[in-house]
Amino acid sequence: MATRSLWRTRAKLAVATTALCTGGAAATIATSDEPATALKVCTTVPLRLLRDSLTAASIVFDYQYSLWRLPDGSNERARVKHEVHLRSARKLQELCFRNGGIYIKLGQHIGQLEYLVPDEYVQTMRESMLNRCPVSSYDQVCEVFKKELGATPEKIFIEFDPKPIASASLAQVHVAHTHDGQKVAVKVQHIHMTDTAAADQATVEFLVNTLHWLFPSFDYRWLVAEIRESLPKELDFLIEAKNSVKCLENFLKLSPHIAEYVYAPKVYWSLSTSKLLTMEFMDGAQVNDIVTIRKLGIQPYDVARLVSQTFAEMMFKHGFVHCDPHAANLLVRPLPCGRRSIFGKRKPQLILLDHGLYKELDFSTRFSYASLWRALVFADANGIKENSVKLGAGEDLYVLFAGILTMRPWNRVTDPAVDHLVIKGTDSDRSELQVMFSVDVFIDASTGNISLTYWFPSDKYPILKEAPFCS
Repeated sequence: MATRSLWRTRAKLAVATTALCTGGAAATIATSDEPATALKVCTTVPLRLLRDSLTAASIVFDYQYSLWRLPDGSNERARVKHEVHLRSARKLQELCFRNGGIYIKLGQHIGQLEYLVPDEYVQTMRESMLNRCPVSSYDQVCEVFKKELGATPEKIFIEFDPKPIASASLAQVHVAHTHDGQKVAVKVQHIHMTDTAAADQATVEFLVNTLHWLFPSFDYRWLVAEIRESLPKELDFLIEAKNSVKCLENFLKLSPHIAEYVYAPKVYWSLSTSKLLTMEFMDGAQVNDIVTIRKLGIQPYDVARLVSQTFAEMMFKHGFVHCDPHAANLLVRPLPCGRRSIFGKRKPQLILLDHGLYKELDFSTRFSYASLWRALVFADANGIKENSVKLGAGEDLYVLFAGILTMRPWNRVTDPAVDHLVIKGTDSDRSELQVMFSVDVFIDASTGNISLTYWFPSDKYPILKEAPFCS
């Protein structure tokens, strides 16, 4: 029975794959302004789609065959399911590495979906995706420079290090010096992203939609929608440059009391395009590097306070929120003016990097979110429910929403004896939340609706990402 199901799955995927790959390839090449690039896309994408289809069929078969006739709730089923999760996560990991491009971004995103996807997937992606990002060769970097600025890096800069200091899923960063001696960081988009990003996005969307058609309980279309909205913004570095300028302008106009404590690198507009971004080079400690922060003469407490205040200002005042605040994008350095605290410690300045993805929050959303936090602090169950509903959590999900924001189960969220200004869940709290979340994920999956972290409309998504900074 499981074998027949696998062959039916493979047949459906094969038919759909053939239709997608051959339907418009010839027309695309013939009408393209760059036939060579179009040919590359039309030959590369079918191979990636074939890999996608085979990997998906293999994972689906593994689940169906391995769990066949194992009773729900049995220890044996739990053991086998763990093994299948682990095997499938490794297959997905290998697929992301072989395809590259936005698949790396997808893998990184899965690694952040704690409580939403099985832990085996989260841990597998976290352990690998941030440390094994693709690196473009220097020849490829030169190709991007020639297309964007009309010359190689050696002619544009007086000095350019061909070895990148960092590489991510979409781009890599090189150190250079301008002709007037300024040290800069040059962000160069991976050339294959330019060639295949749109096609890869369509391929992933096709695969997810096909799997949902074959197996209605597999509904990760929300993930595709998130990529569809965010990827074009992240691939246009001029948007990133404009976002960084707007961010600092907001602090100067709306939050002048902390404006000097928040900084973003200066943009060199004449040396920047949609695929190249030249910025002031920044030295600093990552926000979670406590040892280095102390060596700089800065108190970690002051850094934590500044980070919290910075993102609170963005969410509640500016309505323009940085949506990728991981440690590598938040640097700390001593305040350039040299000002010190009353205890003689140097004051910190927070440097915000990677401004590619921002979200705008309207006044109604900001007010409801502020009201929700007020209700959480005062353990006001009615206020929590009312404002969660206003934010789109729904009357049946406000309990889980409160759990995600506070990392506590509902009985402790509404306990007036708990200090709600401190968010520090216990191991018991964590276990209770995991049980709560896994049950709800299963129930939602049975209706074709998996959406714990994405209750909000997409324009309100950053709320959950930034929530810890608002405590």
